[in-house]
Amino acid sequence: MTPVLVFGIAMALALLTRRRWSGPSVPGPVPPPVAATPPGFAPERYGLVPSAELDPGRAGPPLPLLRRKELEALADSCLAGGWRAADAYVTAAGENWDERWARLDFLTRVAAERDAWLTAWRESGTEACAASTVYARLLVQRAWEVRGSAFSHQVPPERMAEFRAQLAAAEAAARQAAELDPRDPGPWVVLVTVARGTGVGRRRFRALWQELTVRAPHHVAGHWQAMQYWCAKWHGSDALMLRFAERAVRTAPAGSPLPGLYLQALTELEQRHGLPGLPDAGRLRELLPAVASALAAVPAPHDQVPLLRHLLAHFALVSRQPALALDQFRELGPWCGAHPWTSAAHPVRAFDHARAVAATHAVGT
Repeated sequence: MTPVLVFGIAMALALLTRRRWSGPSVPGPVPPPVAATPPGFAPERYGLVPSAELDPGRAGPPLPLLRRKELEALADSCLAGGWRAADAYVTAAGENWDERWARLDFLTRVAAERDAWLTAWRESGTEACAASTVYARLLVQRAWEVRGSAFSHQVPPERMAEFRAQLAAAEAAARQAAELDPRDPGPWVVLVTVARGTGVGRRRFRALWQELTVRAPHHVAGHWQAMQYWCAKWHGSDALMLRFAERAVRTAPAGSPLPGLYLQALTELEQRHGLPGLPDAGRLRELLPAVASALAAVPAPHDQVPLLRHLLAHFALVSRQPALALDQFRELGPWCGAHPWTSAAHPVRAFDHARAVAATHAVGT
């Protein structure tokens, strides 16, 4: 295996195992206070791992070795120019649309390193919708790389023009993909993402959203992209975004991580307004336990769940639910490489302090 292939595989695997909620980068949540851990705090007394074992390098456990080797082999095959392994990988997901999207997501990240195999796959005509969807996603990804994460008025005109041109190409590719398999919601997720970037009006956006949800009513990535459209920094408001996320908590099927969208909405509010911008504590005490129950029902392993548990622990503490936070810290074990702890100057200290607060205040509750 050449060094270039090794690099590409490592990048794709790193991206897969750290985050699937896609979108432009944004500042992290308001860092939690970093203070000395309460004297005499003994994590083991509360069912927590020792402080010396905390690991800021990951949000959650690594992929099982066999799974990692399978993905390495897949990425290696693609980066060497083959497409048949990718075709089989997507086909194996069947009509589990969230799983199928996760696989397309992985292939998009591989294609970002080298895409000759993707061109060959598209030309082969097999799994044509999937290949076209990966291509459309790749164009969206490249468009956002050109634009960057700045507000629109801060983006140079030439970069904004290139951004819009790339999105137009992505929209055309996604619509072609949608025609190739009318059942597949994947192309519509891409179109919802493009709509945010191009700034379509709410009526047109709702029409796109209807097309997506008639195919997959609880599509996790689709909901993430739609929530971004409805947030105040794009084309909605705090109230519209929060209403959308709360609906996801109420309507998500058992076993889905979709209720975690509410935690992402809270993070958006915290980024914009600080802690005073969050819903009142009573509302959080009503909804956060429901989110916790939903995450507990998600079949393991699931790479999104640890990321969401970090946010849940944080917001449980903010809303004075230390027992709920402690439950999350027990589930997380040693892993502390995620928001909000990584927004602090010393992530391990921030995480350990939050654990101590949760543990000591949960006693007797």
